[in-house]
Amino acid sequence: MIKRPMKPLIALLTLLFVMMPFTQAAAAEPLDAIRQLIQEYYVDEVPDDVLLKESAKEIVDGLDPHSIYMTKQEYEAFINGIEQRIVGIGVVLEESDKGVKVISVIKDGPAFKSGLLPGDVITRVNGISLTGKSVQAVVPLIGGEENTSVTLTIERGNSLPITKTIKRAEIHLPTVESEMLGGNIGYIRLNSFATNSAKEMAEAINTLGDTDGLILDIRNNGGGYITAAQEIAGFFPNVSQAFQIREKNKTPAIYRSVNQEIKIKSPVSLLINEYSASASEMLAVNLKEQNAAKIFGQTSYGKGTAQSMFAFQDGSVLKLTTARFFSPKGIAVDKVGVTPDVVTATNEEVNTAHYDQLLYKFAGYSPFPVMENVKTTKTFTIRMSKDMDWSRLDERAIQLIELGGEEAEVRVAVKDGRTVEVTPVSPMISGKDYLLVVHPLWKDKSGVMMGNGIYLKVVVE
Repeated sequence: MIKRPMKPLIALLTLLFVMMPFTQAAAAEPLDAIRQLIQEYYVDEVPDDVLLKESAKEIVDGLDPHSIYMTKQEYEAFINGIEQRIVGIGVVLEESDKGVKVISVIKDGPAFKSGLLPGDVITRVNGISLTGKSVQAVVPLIGGEENTSVTLTIERGNSLPITKTIKRAEIHLPTVESEMLGGNIGYIRLNSFATNSAKEMAEAINTLGDTDGLILDIRNNGGGYITAAQEIAGFFPNVSQAFQIREKNKTPAIYRSVNQEIKIKSPVSLLINEYSASASEMLAVNLKEQNAAKIFGQTSYGKGTAQSMFAFQDGSVLKLTTARFFSPKGIAVDKVGVTPDVVTATNEEVNTAHYDQLLYKFAGYSPFPVMENVKTTKTFTIRMSKDMDWSRLDERAIQLIELGGEEAEVRVAVKDGRTVEVTPVSPMISGKDYLLVVHPLWKDKSGVMMGNGIYLKVVVE
């Protein structure tokens, strides 16, 4: 089952990532250096009344929203966001009557090593009751600095409360996650365009193997490094160019994709939404222009600018908008975003793309009318037009695929010479949609194979 993506918590960015050290007085802000950098590198002309402001914050506030002057600590937190590094115990939480419930535990994180399990309810943190507190209020209590400890009181099922003291640590979240959906459709979620994203993407493609289709999910991906966008584009066959960059007083430059040894061989569905920004849009507009993917979702954020980083001796950093990016052929992204080929409702992107991939795979099959308001325990009756040779009944001929999920196991039973009944081994999930597929693998009494397969969409009540 695909996890619902969380809204982004990091700044929207696409970084040229040029680090240029500047000297400065020990205790003063580097105002002259900041003014010089803005005049030389900022993407637009800046009026004197902005440049003559008396503090770095005032000057940078007069620029675009993506230019920021950061302290050393703010910069480190910023980079940790791109690289998916956090300090904590490694749990995903939701609210519960008695406190907060553990939804998932990050593998090999402190909570995992301490034995916390999904379903555990944390009722106290360092003796403080969590009854009535929101997840937002609890997170700062559980979080803290690296190598410090937090004591949790936990309820697990009907057992007595458990107390665990866990040492907080830096956790590196994967920038790429993958799984196989029903019908041999691969799913890859790209959370950030980080240093290791291309390596993790290659590993995911290898792990999935030969798929009949691939869904690449960049919803809520706020961007990352330009080099990572070039690398990800290199996984797509015949996508040799990545984007066009336009800097102040320079000729527009087209950047090439970074070729990858492994290539995506199956049709690609790309998922975007209003929080897909910057490097995500760089990839999306390029794939759309090259007809390398079919895009599902909602219009993206519309951040078509790139930032460079300039470091000073005290560790502070100026993140400055130094360019705008476009598709290789010049399609704009800034303030307009990327429009999907198929507009979907929020949180329906995966289901819609999965359904589309399956219909493409079964293009030669005959569609039957949609079944609405189906019971979770429904038994499907399939009646053939001729007497069949059920002695060679091949249960692989029947697939029941949850859209956005895995294939459901079914039992096939012969009712008479022309009829079989198909029953899910476990109840279908209420509110979910399925695709029932009958492949042409059966023969009639005279040994003639079925002419073609059939499919129908099943909407569970």
